[in-house]
Amino acid sequence: MTGTTVMTIKSDATIRERPLAEVKEEIRKRAGHRNPLEGIKAEDAAAVAAALTSLDPDEWARRWSEWGHKYEEEGDRLEKSGGDQGRLRELYLLAFNYFRVARYPCPTSAGKETAYRRSLGVFRKAAQHFDPPLEIVEIPFEGKTLIGYLQRPRGIAKAPVVMHWGGVDGWKEDRTRAHGAMHEAGLAGFAIDMPGTGENPMAYTDPRAERVFSAFIDHLLTRNDVDATRLGVWGGSYGGYWAAKLAYVEAKRLKGAVFQGGNVHYGFQEKWMRPAVTERASVALMGPKQLFESRARAMGVNSLEEFLAAAPKLSLLDQGLLDKPSAPLLGVNGKLDDQAPVEDIYLLMEHGSPKEARIYPQGGHMGRGGGVKDEEIRDMIVRWLALRLSQ
Repeated sequence: MTGTTVMTIKSDATIRERPLAEVKEEIRKRAGHRNPLEGIKAEDAAAVAAALTSLDPDEWARRWSEWGHKYEEEGDRLEKSGGDQGRLRELYLLAFNYFRVARYPCPTSAGKETAYRRSLGVFRKAAQHFDPPLEIVEIPFEGKTLIGYLQRPRGIAKAPVVMHWGGVDGWKEDRTRAHGAMHEAGLAGFAIDMPGTGENPMAYTDPRAERVFSAFIDHLLTRNDVDATRLGVWGGSYGGYWAAKLAYVEAKRLKGAVFQGGNVHYGFQEKWMRPAVTERASVALMGPKQLFESRARAMGVNSLEEFLAAAPKLSLLDQGLLDKPSAPLLGVNGKLDDQAPVEDIYLLMEHGSPKEARIYPQGGHMGRGGGVKDEEIRDMIVRWLALRLSQ
């Protein structure tokens, strides 16, 4: 299994999906400011919502990709005429965002896979105009290739570095949005895909998938343009799990780890997981079915029962890690999250080395909502990382 394989996932009659009319309304509400539609234009989103006749994945991909092609072609024309670099970046990123939504939440059909491939291509067009420059890092790994995006702040010869990744639907291209805040704090950003997603060749459920992260760390330590002896990691959503695990298995090489909106033990048990992926998932654009399919694909399973059987094996408590020494670890989430239980942060704090936490009492998944802006949460995390990496 690779992070870019189209998988056939058997849905289950118990897994709820938002009706088309509700999804259309969500599209209109979220366009321009809320995940996953924050990077698109409200008027374009309204046109797509009006045109959609079903939630068929290939129709979804086609409708959004039409707008991606429109803006990519506009960017290509501008580039041929020697147009403004800032405008080129803007157009290509706009095109990327439409292709990103077209593959959303993950490639579960041929059309979505095509959209994903197009999103990668146009993102690289945009990246040629980034300031500071973005480097595409390729690392040989067990006969395959690991890919990451390194962006270093200007004016710092060897900045500390934050390696970071998202969850089952937010991949390394999306994560580069946080690099500006990192650069302001004097940190380099290194965005990667977690196992089971994007271009990562490893399955989420591989018993030793953390060796992918270790290979990235090995590479960073060979470089003379960043200071990887001052390294932090930050995992978001379903990717938070890997930040928590790395805090233990890479304790000696990490100065800090951020576990944001992820699972450690309770969130992998059927008692929590079954309703999370069949009934709740309030922030998922298409409802629980979207959450189930994207998590199942990342984990390399084909059905709900396979999913529920595989998830408990990921428990860090049952793996015997929680009472071991760890790198400094910050847990972040909303108390009302229905995708990952806040109890997993409390569990981390009850074991092993002392931990830190920021719980948002009115927040949902990742701490979002409840009157707190996403940027406030991001900036709090970056400040914590900057402090840890300065020591």
